[in-house]
Formats: sequence, structure tokens, C-alpha cells
Amino acid sequence: MIRDYLEIGAIVGTHGIHGELRVNPACDSPEFFAGFDVLYYDARGQRPVRVLSARPHKNVALLRLEGVDSAEAAQALGRRTLFFRRADARLEEGQFFIAELLGCEVFDAADPALRYGAISDVSQTGANDVWHIKTPAGKEILIPVIDDVVKAVDVANGRVEIVMLAGLMEM
Repeated sequence: MIRDYLEIGAIVGTHGIHGELRVNPACDSPEFFAGFDVLYYDARGQRPVRVLSARPHKNVALLRLEGVDSAEAAQALGRRTLFFRRADARLEEGQFFIAELLGCEVFDAADPALRYGAISDVSQTGANDVWHIKTPAGKEILIPVIDDVVKAVDVANGRVEIVMLAGLMEM
């Protein structure tokens, strides 16, 4: 489901004495932060903050935000979650964010009336992602995100179509 604002990371501490923030990314990499001039303190986009600088540092991103110019000001933000406006992200055609997959209904590509369940989680294994699908009976099935399985993804309408490989699900 496409949302206007998505989580980009959570503030986990400060860095130095000039108000730099350590942010644990909820995205593929800390470098992703560098593409934004504005982030948000809320998921509705009502509390924008200008990004003065963003850089990767080990496994976190270091951010300087407007109005946060001391260690004390940075500490006052606590463990706040930061959000970005989806329209500000640069995605290739056909790409989407993992958060948008969550809740999407999964159907059989050959029989669109056959509903397997909804995507409840995504694991990133390195070779390919794996979708966790919660069935109507409450079971969880794991589906590899590969071309032989995934045939259509329509996050705008919350619908995914797959070809179920033998052995992945016992109906």
C-alpha cells in the first residue's frame, strides 16, 4: 500500500558536540539519507525539518538537522523516528519500498480468485528477498522473491500475484 510518508530511521544517539545525530537506518543503507533535503518528525508530514548534512558512518547515518546545533539539543530528541516523503525518493520504474508490501494481498497468478493471504514481513537473505505470507488460517508460508514465483506487484492497489511452487504450501 503506497503511503505518503515512510520511516527512514530511528535516532539512536548523538555524535560529537555540534548536534550531529546517529540514526539507525530503516532503509537499505545509510547513503539513502543523502538524497533528502527535508525529513519529518511525524508519519503525517506535519513536522518537517531541513537536513543540513547526511553521511554514512559505519552502520548508521550521521545527520545534522536544522535547529539541532548542540549535543544537548540532539539528546532532547531522544529515540524519535524520522520519516521521508515518498514523493521525494528516487525510485526506478517498478521499484517499491518494503513497507509498502506489508499488508498486500497475495493471489495466484493463474487463478486470481485464489487468495493465499497477506504479506506480513520481508526477510532480506542476500540472494533474494523472502516474503512471509500469513494465510487466512493463520499459518505462515515463505515465498522467495524470484522471477519464477512473483508475476505481478501492484502496491498501489495492495495486490501481488504469484505462481506457487510445489512444496511451498500444502493446501
